Amino acid sequence: MLLAQTSLTSEATGPGVVLASLSLVLLAMGLARWLGLRIERRLIEASLRAAVQLFTVGFVFFFIFRATAAIYWAWLWVGLMVGVATIVVVRRAKHRIGGLALVTTGAVLGSALISVAVTFGFGVIAYDPVSLVVIAGITIGNAVPSAVLGVNQSVGLNRDRRGELEALLSLGFDRRQIVRFMAPRAARSSLIPQVERTKVVGLIALPGAMTGLLLAGVDPVEAVAVQLLVMYLVLGTAALCVVATVTAITIGAVTSDLLVADWVNEEEQDDS
Repeated sequence: MLLAQTSLTSEATGPGVVLASLSLVLLAMGLARWLGLRIERRLIEASLRAAVQLFTVGFVFFFIFRATAAIYWAWLWVGLMVGVATIVVVRRAKHRIGGLALVTTGAVLGSALISVAVTFGFGVIAYDPVSLVVIAGITIGNAVPSAVLGVNQSVGLNRDRRGELEALLSLGFDRRQIVRFMAPRAARSSLIPQVERTKVVGLIALPGAMTGLLLAGVDPVEAVAVQLLVMYLVLGTAALCVVATVTAITIGAVTSDLLVADWVNEEEQDDS
């Protein structure tokens, strides 16, 4: 399918537009400061990091997409994204949990490869370096928040329900049985944001891919078909990453000797 293209006006990338786009952030910061919520620093850090990272990536892409072996550089970039995603998720656990890095890498990489195979295998868009990075980036970008939620929910749940965990072990439960008993609540909680976004798509908000296609002049039915493809891949990615991280951490809460792991008994530290 050929996607129509539109050109940006010179004003679309000017500093005035960037400053205007910060208006809501500044408004939120003002209200937060007035109410004493103490979230201003996080908003500033997030805004600055986003700007630095995006400009850096933009310059890197400028050279990658113009290189002779651009497609190979694009695949290398996909591998880098998978590596960074794994590091981010593992660090959120704040403890060394056996198998977490491996299952996270498998879930993120597997989701990206499936998304790439479906998108390009069915000829939805042309296979080129830009499209490869975009599709893989959408998948991996949605994998990280879901995986992080799975980590946070699982770590918190195992600590809060430490007594139940010890009781199950005393009753002779093995790791697999403990996962079936302890993990469902964490998995459901972790999937709430993505499930709710999927439920209301098109009713409350028009997602990015569909909006971009409509602005580019693509037929609405084709835009909907592409958006469904993206939404289903994203939902599947989120579910796969949640299952992987929740299972890995629940198993990691029990040692090979069927004892409660040390990190479960440690006090949780505030990272604010």
